[in-house]
Amino acid sequence: MAITDWPADERPREKLLQRGAAALADAELLAIFLRTGVTGKSAVDLARELLHEHGGLAALMAASRERFCASHGLGDAKFVQLQAVVEMSRRYLAEELQQRPVFSSAASTRQFLLAQLRQEVREVFAVLYLDNQHQLLCYEPLFYGTIDGAAVYPREIARRALELHAAALIVAHNHPSGVAEPSDADIRITRRIRDALALLDMRLLDHCVVAGPEVISLAERGLI
Repeated sequence: MAITDWPADERPREKLLQRGAAALADAELLAIFLRTGVTGKSAVDLARELLHEHGGLAALMAASRERFCASHGLGDAKFVQLQAVVEMSRRYLAEELQQRPVFSSAASTRQFLLAQLRQEVREVFAVLYLDNQHQLLCYEPLFYGTIDGAAVYPREIARRALELHAAALIVAHNHPSGVAEPSDADIRITRRIRDALALLDMRLLDHCVVAGPEVISLAERGLI
């Protein structure tokens, strides 16, 4: 049955207008993005199939161009549209952080870090540079590779903080393994960065570890 033949309150678009986007399941949201199905399948049927094939919405959104376009019903045009949606979401979250103190909206901070780091297939170490009011000045990925295997230089973080006239920082990195638990190496580098910044009268407010849908705060655990 075509979606147009469904009861009005069950159609994804009408449901979104009546109840808001949060009321929709992943397949319904994806169906709105797809707009149309394929022969013998509605957009919702196709969306469910794609989510099952890729292992969920996050995996689909993080898929490479080759992997994405290999799926039936998808192609370069849909890949380009999806990447634009993802990037708009990242920029929206960044603007949200720039308009208010970071710690007045911890949820937005976590969402921003998830959007930036969750789907990285390699480990990325990034820094949020903040002003005196703890508003975001700049977000920058600085180091790549595992903390044990690739150097994370506190002096480079401090040098960039001086250039930006930052007063406080939050550092973050992802665990591509999907396990968010901080390692001993994570704790050691956190304390090295904290001590280096303290010499410049700057504060390290937190170190967040992102893995899958989870963000762990070392500050909340008393590890800074």
